[in-house]
Amino acid sequence: MTTAHEAPETQHRRAHKSRAQLADGREIIFFDDAPRTRTVQDRREITRPEGGNEMRYDPLLREWVAIAAARQHRTHLPSSDQCPLCPTTEDRASEVPQAEYDVVVFENRFPSFRGDVPVPGDFLSTTTAAAESAGIRQHGSGRCEVVCFTDDHTSQLAQVSAERMRTVVDAWADRSEAMLAEPGVEQVYCFENRGEEIGVTLHHPHGQIYGYPFITPRTRTLLESAADYRERRGADLFADILAAEVSDGRRIVARTEHWTAFIPAWARWPVELHIYPHRAVERLPELTGAERDDFAALYLDLLQRGDQLFDGPLPYISGWQQAPASAEPGLMRLHLQLFSIRRAENKLKFLAGSESGMGVFINDIAPEDMARRLVDLGAGSADADAAGADSAEPSTDAEPPIDAEPPTDAEPHTEETR
Repeated sequence: MTTAHEAPETQHRRAHKSRAQLADGREIIFFDDAPRTRTVQDRREITRPEGGNEMRYDPLLREWVAIAAARQHRTHLPSSDQCPLCPTTEDRASEVPQAEYDVVVFENRFPSFRGDVPVPGDFLSTTTAAAESAGIRQHGSGRCEVVCFTDDHTSQLAQVSAERMRTVVDAWADRSEAMLAEPGVEQVYCFENRGEEIGVTLHHPHGQIYGYPFITPRTRTLLESAADYRERRGADLFADILAAEVSDGRRIVARTEHWTAFIPAWARWPVELHIYPHRAVERLPELTGAERDDFAALYLDLLQRGDQLFDGPLPYISGWQQAPASAEPGLMRLHLQLFSIRRAENKLKFLAGSESGMGVFINDIAPEDMARRLVDLGAGSADADAAGADSAEPSTDAEPPIDAEPPTDAEPHTEETR
């Protein structure tokens, strides 16, 4: 039996954290909307699945590929009464040894990345040409966690309250800060896969947090682009993109005091939303309480609009881009990207020859048209509780405060309780 110790309450904090261990030694952390003490008893007799994690380097694309053989045996679309993310009952023990919960995070039993040995920065210069051309092998490293947004199996993230969405944001920020302190983690990615069309294997409302042991290809390109732009233009690429979208206005979907949601002019996907903070923030833990509250209301509004686009819940991938641990300060701006492969009620966007074979995307819907559809869906249709009582109607003509000085009520950062 483990007593999950409640973290000291911090000013402006809504999520209240307590941590414990599962029967096989994995960490589990509860984030509650209100303070409480939990007693955790995982009565299962389980061990971690066999099969190690390995990484192999692709010298052609200069990218790492993870080999995680144990994932081949992970749970795949179980019936609702066998869902491993639902609360534990008297008749069945699950991954969450509690009768109910608000938000819970735990180490993935079938991780893509696992280990505490970082990738050496000089791994290419310390190996031979023969080894490099054969594919350098590295022991697995990093960390993977599961985030359950609610204990209601039949719900969706779009249906939770604004208070619960804020708890989710706090959990993302907390785990980002903790993972970046791990020796085998270089970059943290908080994301959600939603819908069988995307490839989800569990229907319970949940997301994941990956702690990569290297800078991912997409982020590496973003950083290189931002550095090149700063050298050539003497300016911040992300700030200029936001200012350009605000000036144009046609692709702005929604704006609040602290955030702007837009579809970029170069959108690859039929539905592709980018959500930028107006302040130059690099990572989730840096967000203030006001920024977190504002995002929670805006995000729920956008998710609800997405579900009205077609004839059912929108399948999507949504994730946070944030600065890696070793990134040069000032290059990256925190932002969220949400995209969907749905392009019509009965049509999906498949990554076929050009996209999969050559990496060249072809979008069937003009970004301006999709932005207009999402704007129209938001006109008076958002639920007042989910959108927040003080949320303004979407606008495209008022300038947001871009790159303002950090607010004076920024949340203090505290050490995690162990």
